[in-house]
Amino acid sequence: MIKKFLDKLMGKSTPGTSGGKPHFGKREEVPASVHGINPELVDYRAAEVVATLKQAGFEAYIVGGAVRDLLLGLRPKDFDVATNATPEQVKGLFRRAFIIGKRFRIVHVVHGRGREHEVIEVSTFRAYLDNAAAGQVAGNEKTSKAQLSGMQHAVDASGRVLRDNVWGPQDEDATRRDFTVNAMYYDPVSQIVVDYHKGLQDAKKKTLRMIGDPATRYREDPVRIIRAVRFAAKLSPLGFSIDAKSAAPLVQSQALLAEVPQSRMFDEMLKLLQTGHAIATIEQLKKLGMSKGIYPLLDVAVERADTPFVKAALVDTDRRVNEGKPVAPSFLLACVLWEDVRNGWQARLNQRQHPLPALQEAIDEVFDKRIGDVSGRGKLAADMREIWVMQPRFEKRVGNTPFGMVMQPRFRAGFDFMRLRADVGEVEEALAEWWQDFQTADDERRDDLLDQAKEEQKARQKAQPVVKRVPRAAPAADPRGLPPAAGPDAGPADGDAEFPSEGGAPKKRRRRRRKPGGAGGGEGAAPAVAGE
Repeated sequence: MIKKFLDKLMGKSTPGTSGGKPHFGKREEVPASVHGINPELVDYRAAEVVATLKQAGFEAYIVGGAVRDLLLGLRPKDFDVATNATPEQVKGLFRRAFIIGKRFRIVHVVHGRGREHEVIEVSTFRAYLDNAAAGQVAGNEKTSKAQLSGMQHAVDASGRVLRDNVWGPQDEDATRRDFTVNAMYYDPVSQIVVDYHKGLQDAKKKTLRMIGDPATRYREDPVRIIRAVRFAAKLSPLGFSIDAKSAAPLVQSQALLAEVPQSRMFDEMLKLLQTGHAIATIEQLKKLGMSKGIYPLLDVAVERADTPFVKAALVDTDRRVNEGKPVAPSFLLACVLWEDVRNGWQARLNQRQHPLPALQEAIDEVFDKRIGDVSGRGKLAADMREIWVMQPRFEKRVGNTPFGMVMQPRFRAGFDFMRLRADVGEVEEALAEWWQDFQTADDERRDDLLDQAKEEQKARQKAQPVVKRVPRAAPAADPRGLPPAAGPDAGPADGDAEFPSEGGAPKKRRRRRRKPGGAGGGEGAAPAVAGE
């Protein structure tokens, strides 16, 4: 009692209460007969990493979202491993292993090469440390680099953790994790699940519950706000929802995201939109009252999610991810921002600017306004620009243009973009079908398609109304029988294009300039000087 009183007096709460040292939980080992995980869903490479660490005398488990998905009967896309071995010890056990990260030092163990390679992320159990006792810096990751270089545990002025590399026991590592369903450990060798915070029960109740005080946990790492939305979106089809206590501080905590580096926010935004649950994510953001304020570019995506073109792009992205096909952020962002590019381009065309420079200017304006310097000047921008610039070129189906188009590295992305535009009626369906056929056709079929395009072009030109010049009325004859007077008000001279000559054949009209001062351009006028 005295210890509790002193802890309270000194600002330390009892374990498990808000603001103090959290309750580390009681270790529960759940056998396979209870948890029911199918071992065939476990990636053999992750199992090999665990086995190698255990053979070397360390503890090792598959951890986090992979365990949650295995319990739900899903095949995880990523497998992470947690161990009591330090990063240096892990690196020494594997031929291709790399220590990465500053805020959290982890090891990437690489299996295979090229496109078939797989990365197993291995982290060391971390100790629970009271952030009030952590080293504090006034700036952030960039402005306080020198000061942070020698620190293992540090926070900024808002309480956001900038360094967390103090190793500890497994129960403290579990307490550091965010949701209870993400804080379980699975040993593929013994097939035991280790649970400290009733995560298995929450999984059965389909509840996402934050470990510890939610407001404090969001302040420690504001990106947990985004993770909460992402997990809720991913698991909502299975009936999961965020419990009331964990959801309550979300909107108020959004302001903390302003302190997170823009590059990290950009990556987190892409995770929301490109993990196969983009439509569900936007529904969750609206449901939680968070449709604005997380990240400016995400605000645009949410705002335009109900427009035909952007909705089609989001649905198509979800489909590709769920079919195991690759997706590129440049494509989805090009779809989200196409409205800005198109409107800016049209405004410049209305000012009689040349089409291509007008399009380039519109693109530059969108990059400056919507993306800035985070990723808008690198490969992402180059790919987006290429997709947009390709769109007017799809209209040109003569000469060598189609052959050059299909040889471009980004042709498929540009075509898929145009295909979506056709799906929503922005371009003709026949145009998309022509290019679909042309890109896979042999030489003989391509010649036929080019002839077809020429005939279509001729038909369109014939269908366009022809504007004819109306000839001027002949000047009235002078009652005295004299020829019409020459001068400023005189009609065209004999031999002009509108009037046939005596031989009956029209002659090309010769343009004549008036002299300064309003001199006439009749037959008696002096010829204009070249370059005048």
